[in-house]
Amino acid sequence: MTSETAVAPSRPAAGPHDDGAPHGATTPGAPEEGLGRTARARARWRAGRAKLDGYPRLRVAYKVGVALAGVVVIAVGLVLVPLPGPGWLIVFVGVAVLGTEFPAAHRVTQAVRRLAHRLRLRWRAWRASRASARA
Repeated sequence: MTSETAVAPSRPAAGPHDDGAPHGATTPGAPEEGLGRTARARARWRAGRAKLDGYPRLRVAYKVGVALAGVVVIAVGLVLVPLPGPGWLIVFVGVAVLGTEFPAAHRVTQAVRRLAHRLRLRWRAWRASRASARA
């Protein structure tokens, strides 16, 4: 078997920070000329995360900071739930902030996003059926 016919290594399981982009598509320090704005931002974010992972104490401090920020946003959202305004939306934003570092919160965020998507599709179907009934 030659090196050209070797099987490519399998991709590791997706984690909470995996956005589905192929690994190695942008490497830190690689030219970012042909990339779009979002891809450049992701490349910078990944480079920063890689640098952060090199310092365990800084990583713990970062995780604590994200946890505190997420809990504060959730607390503000819960205070605003009985008041008029986007209380639950703020709670879900807080869970999304926690989801950047904690897999359980990431799973909750994904479940809420799936539910919102299903509700939006159901709403569109209902509106389409009403429009066709009127015509």
